[in-house]
Amino acid sequence: MSRKPVHLALYDAFADWETGHTTAWLARFGYEIRTVAPTADPVVSIGGLRVLPDLSLAELRPEDSSLLILPGGDLWDAGDDLAPFARTARAFLAAGVPVGAICGATAGLAREGLLDDRAHTSAASMYLAATGYKGGERYVEADAVTDGDLITAGPTEPVAFAREIFGRLGDVFDGEHLDAWYRLFHDSDPAAYETLNS
Repeated sequence: MSRKPVHLALYDAFADWETGHTTAWLARFGYEIRTVAPTADPVVSIGGLRVLPDLSLAELRPEDSSLLILPGGDLWDAGDDLAPFARTARAFLAAGVPVGAICGATAGLAREGLLDDRAHTSAASMYLAATGYKGGERYVEADAVTDGDLITAGPTEPVAFAREIFGRLGDVFDGEHLDAWYRLFHDSDPAAYETLNS
């Protein structure tokens, strides 16, 4: 089956641990992972990984993508440098293309107004409240939350984030296997291994 690529946003000091489960398993199931950064110049993750992006943000179009993933990173709280990524997320959601945001990226989406009318989560409700957004009543105390095409998670929940993305895309694991995958990688449940591999 031919699928459109998944796009992973990159920027200096992006939190490289937050999206590894997601991109690794999507790639294993046939999705091409393409990286997108502010420019075509290399970026360096918070863990020191130097990555050469596949394309610049200006080249990214929702109609060419299955999903946009926005990892956290210090730049989300250090000014407006990443605001173009939040605006791109708006365009993706308007086009009906899913967006996953974890950790600091949720604050960027809050500043863009994308969490005002959608159920969401983040690191903590007060973290998002500091953005001045209007969606506090829609905040959910959960590992990860999906509301239509938007998936959000806090920084300590990369496995729950991946689970919600797999569930939204719908062609990675079926229900029983998705549950088993989550129990194996989140809860270290050895019984889930047999189900996952059945």
